[in-house]
Amino acid sequence: MTFFDRADAGKLLGEYLKENMVQNHVDVVLGIPRGGVLVAKEVARALGKPLGVLLVRKLGVPSNPELAFGAVDPDGEVYLDQSTVDYFGLSEEDIKKVVRNELEKIRERERRFAKALIDPEGKQLLIVDDGIATGLTVLAGIGYLRRKGAKSIYVAAPVCPASTIQRLTKVADKVYCYHVVGDSSFAVGIFYRDFRQVTDEEVEEVLSQE
Repeated sequence: MTFFDRADAGKLLGEYLKENMVQNHVDVVLGIPRGGVLVAKEVARALGKPLGVLLVRKLGVPSNPELAFGAVDPDGEVYLDQSTVDYFGLSEEDIKKVVRNELEKIRERERRFAKALIDPEGKQLLIVDDGIATGLTVLAGIGYLRRKGAKSIYVAAPVCPASTIQRLTKVADKVYCYHVVGDSSFAVGIFYRDFRQVTDEEVEEVLSQE
């Protein structure tokens, strides 16, 4: 299974969610910037729901930033994959430095995407990303939304490993994945022909259209 780009993946995911009647249980679709917002845009249109953003950030290993050792939410709550932390010998100071950097990016995006931030209290929310690997970022998002009083939290992505679905199902009300793969050690980008980096400006443009 290969998606052409994030818009293509979002349209397919949106139709899949409609078939499962998800629109009856969701108030707002929340995309995780950056790439997740482009997928969430198409999902929101398919379901006829408003689009917002969920500002959680991956914590990348300093020597390999694409490899996550954890995630952080807007409140500064940190979610760690202890096995990765131990494998790379990351010190407490290493972790704090990455957390500080990512929180700065969250603060910046809070200003840029202010109009797309929603109050989760009492709402039925659907978290959407362009793919889920370890699930750490989504776990951070779920934890944040729960603390803020969300009524229910659903998760959807075009592609994710079966093991990650099992992990997220323990904390989300329901997890939907268009294309489930068996191998947990995979990169989301291999399932896209066009997986170029999305800019904050593109996200702003998408949000301005809603």
